[in-house]
Amino acid sequence: MNNFNINRRHFMKGASAALALSTFGAYGLDLVNPNRPYRVALIGTGWYGKSDLFRLMQVVPVEVVALCDPDRNQLTEAGKLVAARQKSRKTPKLYGDYRLLLKENEVDIAIVGSPDHWHALQMIDAVKAGAHVYVQKPISVDVLEGEAMVAAARKYGKTVQVGTQRKSTPHLIEAKREIVDKGLLGKIAHVEMYCYYHMRNNGNPPVQAVPDYFDYDMWTGPAPLRPYDGLPHTRWWRTFEEYGNGIVGDMCVHMFDTARWMLNLGWPNRVSSEGGIYVQKEGKSNISDTQTAVFEYNGLNCVWQHRTWGTAPDPEYPWGLTIYGEKGTLRMSTMKYDFTPTDPKAEKLHKDVVYEKEKYPEDLKEDRIELNAAPATRGHMLDFLAAIDKGTKPVADIAEGHISTASCILANLSMKLGRPLSYDPGTKTVLNDPEATALLARNYRGPWNRNMLS
Repeated sequence: MNNFNINRRHFMKGASAALALSTFGAYGLDLVNPNRPYRVALIGTGWYGKSDLFRLMQVVPVEVVALCDPDRNQLTEAGKLVAARQKSRKTPKLYGDYRLLLKENEVDIAIVGSPDHWHALQMIDAVKAGAHVYVQKPISVDVLEGEAMVAAARKYGKTVQVGTQRKSTPHLIEAKREIVDKGLLGKIAHVEMYCYYHMRNNGNPPVQAVPDYFDYDMWTGPAPLRPYDGLPHTRWWRTFEEYGNGIVGDMCVHMFDTARWMLNLGWPNRVSSEGGIYVQKEGKSNISDTQTAVFEYNGLNCVWQHRTWGTAPDPEYPWGLTIYGEKGTLRMSTMKYDFTPTDPKAEKLHKDVVYEKEKYPEDLKEDRIELNAAPATRGHMLDFLAAIDKGTKPVADIAEGHISTASCILANLSMKLGRPLSYDPGTKTVLNDPEATALLARNYRGPWNRNMLS
């Protein structure tokens, strides 16, 4: 059921459209039925879940009908924020169990902003319930979850957009179109991707009683139940393999997805990785603090490096990617790009991030908002809506999100096993490696089970 028809004069489907929209603020939408806007639900009311929801609310009329979170305090506060923003001023229905939310409400769009270990079950259940889904990256915590998510989206005929919004970042779209696609780099034979943020939580908080407003069992869901040592949803969970895939799953997935999009790359031929906990050994964190991964293609390697300690080699680019061509080098981040040609007589090119603070002054009042990412997410939401409207695939379709996510998961498996891995998406196995194939699916904690993915 499509409630809106995107005005073709203002919105041309694709990445270049997102650039035009973000640059000129031309978010033109023609309402087909203004009395019945999209009914939206948010599953996971933490920082980025709310941010994604608010960006959607900025670009199209919606009615947020329901919110879900196992933290009642966080949930109640989110309800107040949404009520203050939406036209009806209604407080959405509040739920602690997303299954009840989907059962009791007719939802057109579900935003899945929960921790990584929940993405697969919640996305699949949402499309089964008839909703189109915007799901955060990485899409899954194991490879076969991702396969199940792609299958479910296709089976139920729903649009699923992944929150890899670099594909809708205005200056990156320009870099792709004006530099990569026009051949200014010449032959491209190497890509470097990197993150040097000190973002690995590494404390030793004591085990403590679970507060009465927090359903820790529901928050944990299919993941292993760790001893409770503080509110896990305030980024503490990201430092544990039980819930995600570390810095590679969190940060590499963005840059690798961007490289694949810019260079039209599919599955890597082989993935290898080395690393571990080399420096920050004093805390509970069990994700790597140092890691290198290589995603191999014919005639091209995409190499990832992260360190959560020390300094960045280039302070101007602490998180980003660099594409090396015979005719020049293109450095990119969420904040800017720089093209340096090998010919000293050729023109250097530079572009900074696009902000829209004047058009959306409410951005400046939003707690913890990533101002540099807000225009990209708005463009990403418009691309999502256009795909729903036209029945086409969005720029960050679930299948593309799966390739980027699964490749990062394979990097972590390679690091643990100490050998390169080649994944075959046709057979859903790691070639000639039964041990690695067995690790493509994690065990679920009861009463959750992997049959729920089908």
